[in-house]
Amino acid sequence: MTPVRRGQWQTAADVLTQVARRPGITRAAVARTLRLSTGSATEVTARLRDVHLLTEAPAPSQGRGRPTTVLRPHPQGPVVLALDLRQSSWRSAAVALDGSLQDLQYRRHRSRRAQVVLKNLRSEVEQAHQRYGARLQMVSLAVPGSVRDNHLMQAPTLEWPEIDLAQVTESTGVPLLAGNDATLSGVAEARTGSAAGARTAVHLIVEVGIGGTLLIDGVPAQGASGAGGEYGHMPLGDRSRRCPCGARGCWDLEIDGRALARHLKQPTPDDPVGYAEEVLRRSDRAARAAVTRVVAALGYGIAGLVNAHDPDVVTIGGLAIPLRAAAEDTFAEAYRDGLMAFHRAAPPPVLPAAHQADGPLRGAAAMALDRITSEAAIAAWVAQL
Repeated sequence: MTPVRRGQWQTAADVLTQVARRPGITRAAVARTLRLSTGSATEVTARLRDVHLLTEAPAPSQGRGRPTTVLRPHPQGPVVLALDLRQSSWRSAAVALDGSLQDLQYRRHRSRRAQVVLKNLRSEVEQAHQRYGARLQMVSLAVPGSVRDNHLMQAPTLEWPEIDLAQVTESTGVPLLAGNDATLSGVAEARTGSAAGARTAVHLIVEVGIGGTLLIDGVPAQGASGAGGEYGHMPLGDRSRRCPCGARGCWDLEIDGRALARHLKQPTPDDPVGYAEEVLRRSDRAARAAVTRVVAALGYGIAGLVNAHDPDVVTIGGLAIPLRAAAEDTFAEAYRDGLMAFHRAAPPPVLPAAHQADGPLRGAAAMALDRITSEAAIAAWVAQL
C-alpha cells in the first residue's frame, strides 16, 4: 500500500474523535462541529469506510431536509479490550470506536494474590486476541492504585507490592495502557457523563478511600510521573493516624467504611464498602451520627479541592452518592463553609456521576481510543490492511 503522507489522516482522526465522544453522531453534525463542507464530510467518511474504520446508517427522519447518516464503527474495525480491576473482582469489555461496551464479563477473584489475578487477566487478553486477531489494537486496564508507566507503584486496598502490569499482555504483542480507576472514571464523566462539555472538572469516587482527578477539556492532569489525583492522601484527617499508603492524616481515613467503623467503635472491616452500605441502611442514632461525621469530612474536602482547582463542576461516584444523600444538609453546610468567600455566590455544582460502576471501563476505553484514533495510529492501521 502507498505510504501515508503526514497530515493525510488528520481530518479522519478528528472525525473519529467526534464519533467516540458523541456516540450516534450524524455526518451532518460532524461537519458542523469540524466546520467541514458537505462534500468534505462525505469524502472523509467514504475514506474511513474504505479502510474499515466507520460505516454509515440512515439517521432517524426529522421531517423535511436533506437526509443524513449516523456514523458507526465498522464491523471489521479496530477494538480495544477494557479491563477494570477491583479489590474483589474484575470486569472486561470489548470496545468499538464509538466507545460502546460489548461482551461484558464479570469475575470474582478466587484468590487475591497478585500473580493469580494477573494470570487470569492475561488469560482474558489471550482469549480476546484469539477472537479479534489484528483488530485488537490495545488493552486498557483500570486499577485501584497509583500507576506509572504501566507499573503499579502502590495499591493499599489490594495490598500488592510494586508490580509490572505489562505481564497482562505478555506474549500477545498487544500494547497495554494502565491507569488509576478513579482517574479513568473522571475521564468517562468528562467525555460522555455528568461533566461533558465542562472546560474544567474535578471527579471524585469513594470506595475504599477516595480517589479522583482534575480534567481539562476531558484530559486528566496526571502529574509529572502519571500518579496525580491521589486526593485521598491529602493531610485533611487526623495526623495521629498512619494510612496504609505510609503518610499520616490522610483524607482517605475519614470518608469510607473504615471511618464509619471507627466512629462506631468497631474493628476495621475486611470489606469497607460492604460495611458502609450496611451502616447506611441503619436508622439508629449511632449510625446516623457516624454517617454525619463522614459526610461533613467529605463536604469540607471537596470544598478544598474547589478552592484549589476552580472547576466548572464536581462529579462524585461510588459511596459518595449515598453518603451525601443520607445527610444532604450536613454536606451542603460543610461544602459551603469550606469554600472561599468569592466561590459561595455561585459554587460549582456537585453532581452524581452518570456512569457509576461502568466509569472505569468507559474511561479506560476512552483513553485507549485516543491512542488508536490518532493520525499515526490510523496510518498504521491502514498499512496493515
